[in-house]
Amino acid sequence: MLDRLRARASGGAVAGPVTHVEQIPARPGTVAEWPEWVPAELRAALAGQGVVAPWRHQVEAAMQAYAGCHVVIATGTASGKSLAYQLPALATLLADPRATVLYLAPTKALAADQLRAVAALGLDGVRPSCYDGDTPRAERDWIRAHSRFVLTNPDMLHHGILPGHAKWSAFLRRLAFVVVDECHTYRGVFGSHVAHVLRRLRRQAARHPRTPGQPVPGQRGGPAGPPGVAVAGPVFVLASATSGDPAVAAERLTGLPVTAVTADTAPRGGLTFALWEPPLLPPPAANAPAPAEATEPAEATEPAEATERAERAEAIAAVASDAAPVRRSALRETADLLSDTVAAGVRTLAFVRSRRGAEVIATTARRALDEAVPGLGARVAAYRSGYLREERRSLEQALLGGELLGLASTSALELGVDLVGLDAVLICGYPGTRASLWQQAGRAGRSGREALAVLVARDDPLDSYLVHHPEALFGRPVEATVLDPANPYVLGPQLACAAAESPLTPADLELFGEGAKEAVESLVAGGALRHRPTGWYWRHVRRPEVDLRGTGGAPVDVVESATGRLLGTVDPASSHFQVHPGAVYLHQGASYVVDDLDLDDGCALVHAEEPDWSTHPRDVTSLSVVSVRSYLDAGPVGMFLGEVDVTSQVVSYQRRRLASGEVLATLPLELPARELRTVAVWFTVSPESLAAAGVEPADVPGALHAAEHAAIGLLPLVATCDRWDIGGLSTACHPDTEAPTVFVYDGHPGGAGFAERAYRAAPAWLTATRDAIAECGCEAGCPSCVQSPKCGNGNNPLAKEEAVRVLDVVLANLATAGPAEPGKPDRG
Repeated sequence: MLDRLRARASGGAVAGPVTHVEQIPARPGTVAEWPEWVPAELRAALAGQGVVAPWRHQVEAAMQAYAGCHVVIATGTASGKSLAYQLPALATLLADPRATVLYLAPTKALAADQLRAVAALGLDGVRPSCYDGDTPRAERDWIRAHSRFVLTNPDMLHHGILPGHAKWSAFLRRLAFVVVDECHTYRGVFGSHVAHVLRRLRRQAARHPRTPGQPVPGQRGGPAGPPGVAVAGPVFVLASATSGDPAVAAERLTGLPVTAVTADTAPRGGLTFALWEPPLLPPPAANAPAPAEATEPAEATEPAEATERAERAEAIAAVASDAAPVRRSALRETADLLSDTVAAGVRTLAFVRSRRGAEVIATTARRALDEAVPGLGARVAAYRSGYLREERRSLEQALLGGELLGLASTSALELGVDLVGLDAVLICGYPGTRASLWQQAGRAGRSGREALAVLVARDDPLDSYLVHHPEALFGRPVEATVLDPANPYVLGPQLACAAAESPLTPADLELFGEGAKEAVESLVAGGALRHRPTGWYWRHVRRPEVDLRGTGGAPVDVVESATGRLLGTVDPASSHFQVHPGAVYLHQGASYVVDDLDLDDGCALVHAEEPDWSTHPRDVTSLSVVSVRSYLDAGPVGMFLGEVDVTSQVVSYQRRRLASGEVLATLPLELPARELRTVAVWFTVSPESLAAAGVEPADVPGALHAAEHAAIGLLPLVATCDRWDIGGLSTACHPDTEAPTVFVYDGHPGGAGFAERAYRAAPAWLTATRDAIAECGCEAGCPSCVQSPKCGNGNNPLAKEEAVRVLDVVLANLATAGPAEPGKPDRG
């Protein structure tokens, strides 16, 4: 496959499913001398692992950190960022037997990988240990008392370490370094929460005085690095994929001045990067069954993990009425590519956006391989969150050891797990940001050899746009990480957690930054805090329950009812869609049907069954405007940014036959409604301007609906998000605006910064949206332009041509508008 793509690229012509081939040349590396403060013992241990000399950027970052300056190293995948923080951290642990190091990773897989790397060095006295939700209770006391290099994640720091800071006092008073790995993943609401968890960590480290005689960071006696800001307290060393303005993002995350190291001096093998658009399927003959493509299982049954199968079933139904073409499924295309590469002995990692998609790709590839060579399918597996610890560790070891040749994974393996020897990466659907795209592509060629990456486009407006506009991917800087520690929906709960750990003081409010004083006053007024001369005290016996990742609380256990066996877990936010009563649930290729969902106990009971139907939930959404922050008056068009209340409820689900997509039944569900106060961007258009543009009143709902779907799909071009971070609603006459309106809102409490980006970049965002619709070759709208995989109305009504006219009206008037004005509250 690699040779075939190279031939197409060199011949200057691209044919078939390949729309573009980008050749990224190899480059040599630049080495540097070991810093003189690196002990001989550490150099020898690294040499034993094949590290003979460091790269220049590794030394630059290590010198900064050892000199006591907070630093972020933001270089490409496989550039050796780990050594940049290992050098100062391990050198300090070897020089000072009292020092400790805390390492934070966004995933358990990455922490486990780093534990293997540090333990393999065999350094006496370091005693590295993982402390997370998988750590047995019997080991936790030993780790607190004896481990000097603790690897954990923000969730355990938030739920376990900081609330028990008294038990960790010896570790905290000796804390020399805090390593924050893959810090670019801390964005949106999750990143804002983590920013305050790190401030709480700094607060507790300062409350536990250092052991007399312990060196202060910045006074370690080693030669100073490049100019930076030496600090007291633990030194923060952050590692990030290449991102826009990493120093600013790191400063927002830590609340500290940070120096960035961005020049990547590591060698890199050549990479062939292909953009791949699945072909159109031939239309079915009259009265003929639907194409065989429709036989694949559903990818997922919830908005957070989109159901490509639902979208395709609707598109297939449209084909039957000559309304829309249907492309071959990206899931099936990726599964076929995976089976081809594995059959050729090419070690391949396939990234897919959803848990269920990973299961579908692995299962499909296994079946194809077993048909070709019996037993070869065993060398392919799925990997995703929700698996039990033993399953995850077994899969990681099998991939590293070469027992597995192919793995279909969610983004759980996107991060810095060292997957040496991979030859190819398949990316099923644009992952939402260029940073994630390059992070995933960088998993291939980690041993320095030539590598292949293929982006397989989903039938989605953004994916279709990108494979035909490669300039939007290649040669452009990656996005900046977006987070907002001042988000009141984050700041208030985090201050409550801090007060529960120890009373808040005025100095603490400065630590937590903008809005902290107002948030504390609100907590006092609400009865959560009590103000005393010595500070603000938490009033309740139980500590606050705050979920960092916005999943809605503790995971929902998926249990086999006949045996009581725990199969896995599902995020609470996904449970209404993925494990509602009657839903089909996939786990490692096995199919189950949900018997009961108990939200109070956090348990879904399932039984093994392989039905010939898939399940697709339907939800309803309503939205009301709370206030307007800013608005742009463009005559017949208005562009607004403000707070909204969104109410959504899963009300029913459909059973659809696997072989044809035929709807077999629509069954009601009784699940509670969910309410969300968040930030939205919206535009209004006067009915008179729409009529002048040729949009008939009967077509207005479909035109706005189509424009909304496409706008959601294209928003990741201007904001660091993907379409699953955002939602939307359109109406021909909204009661709060009294005009035809399209809303796009952040899918997180208090907002995540995405709507703000959309508001500021509205002309560029809506121009790309308009072009994606107009350039699509379908006649009446398809998944590549205006159909949405998570539409609660079954993609009805949609009016493609009229959507282009609506956007033309909006863009023409925005081009002549004046500056934005501050808003005023509309309603309480």
